[in-house]
Amino acid sequence: MAGALYFPIDEYEARWARVYEEMERRGFDSLVVWGRSAGTYERYGDIHYLTNFYSTHSGHEQDTRLWTGRGFAAAILTGGEPPKLHTDEADTPPHLLAVDDVEWHWHVPEAVAAAVNALGLEGRVGVCGTDFVPVKHWRQFEAATPAVEWVADDQLVERVRQIKSPRELDCYREAGEIVTHGLDTLFENLLSGKKTEAEAAAAAASEVIKRGGAYHMIPISHGDSIQTFCRNPLTGYSLDTPQPGDMVRGWVYGPIWQGYWLDPGRTSVCDPASATREQKELVEACANIVDTIIDMIEPGRPIMDACREGDRLTEAAGGAKDQAGSMWPIYGHGVGHFWQFPWIGTDLLEGDEVFEEDSVLGIEAFLAHDGVGSAGFEQNLIVTADGAELLTKTPMLFW
Repeated sequence: MAGALYFPIDEYEARWARVYEEMERRGFDSLVVWGRSAGTYERYGDIHYLTNFYSTHSGHEQDTRLWTGRGFAAAILTGGEPPKLHTDEADTPPHLLAVDDVEWHWHVPEAVAAAVNALGLEGRVGVCGTDFVPVKHWRQFEAATPAVEWVADDQLVERVRQIKSPRELDCYREAGEIVTHGLDTLFENLLSGKKTEAEAAAAAASEVIKRGGAYHMIPISHGDSIQTFCRNPLTGYSLDTPQPGDMVRGWVYGPIWQGYWLDPGRTSVCDPASATREQKELVEACANIVDTIIDMIEPGRPIMDACREGDRLTEAAGGAKDQAGSMWPIYGHGVGHFWQFPWIGTDLLEGDEVFEEDSVLGIEAFLAHDGVGSAGFEQNLIVTADGAELLTKTPMLFW
C-alpha cells in the first residue's frame, strides 16, 4: 500500500522494549511522552520514533473554544504494552501508524490527562516533553492528574534513539545518498557565478524532493554577508548572485529521509579558480578541523580527546569566530530525529562521554579570518567498529 510503514512492526516492538528497559533502569513503571509536529521538526522525534505519527496540521493553531493543543500528541507507555497514542488529528490512516491504540481529540492536554486517570496511573510517573510543552497546557494537564507525581526526564527516549538499529543505519545510508545529491547540486549552482542563491536552493531542494526526501532549510551566504549564517534569515537564501571571487557557504539540512536528520555543509569560492591564497588557506584550515576529528573517531574513545584537538587546531588557525561559530561553539552533535546527544564541545561535555558504535553524528567547524571571510563545514557519519563511515559524499574542496 502506498505510504505504508517504512520499518516493519518488529522494528517498533524492539524500540518499545528498549524504552521499557530504560524506564526500568530509571525507576519508572509508566511514562508519558509528548511530541510536537504540525509543520515543525524540533520535537517530533520521540513520537515519530515510537509510533510513526506526524501531524498534518499546518501549524500550532491558537487555542479556541473548540480545540486546545493542536500540533501536540502524546504516547502513554505502561504495563509493557505498546504505546497508547493520543493525537490532534482525525482518522490518521491506520497503515501509517505502528500502533493500534489511537485516539484523536479536540482538547489534547485534557484528553491525555483523562487517559492517564482512566489507566489508574498514580505516584511517580515519568514525562518527556517538559522542555517544550506550553506552560498553559502543562498546567491544565498537571491539574487534571492530581494522583500523579510527574517526574521530568526529557532525554529518556532520546538516549534510546541514540544507538541506531541495522535497519535505521541502512535508512541513513539512503538519506546520505539523497542529501549528497542535494548538496552537490547546491554548490554546482552557487559556484557557477550564474545562479542566484534562490535558484541554487531550488535546484538542491528539487534533488531532495524528487527522491522522496524532505528538507527543513537551505541556508546560504556569500560575499559581503559571509560572516552571517544566512544572507536572508527568513528564507535561508536571497535573490542575489555570488560573483567570481566571493566566498560561498551553504548547508542542506532537515529530516531528509523517513524523518531522519542530516545536515552537511560546505564552503568554497565562486569560480574556484579565482580563489586567493588567503581564501584557500581559510577554507582548507576549516575543512582540516572536521577531517582531523573524523579521523579520531572510534568506539570507546573519549569525545573530549577530539574536542581538545579541535580547540588546538582552531587556535592554530587563528581562532576567530563569525556569527555561526559564536552561536555554535561545538565540533558536532548526534543526529537522529533532529539534533541530539552527544553534544561535541569542550564546554558541553561532562568529561566521560565516549564515541558509541552505531550512533550517527554531525562533525562541524566554523572559522573566520579578518579581511578574508569565514568558512564552515559539516559531515555526517556512522560510528562503526572500524571508525567513521561517511554518509555525505560531496567534496570538501572544489579546487
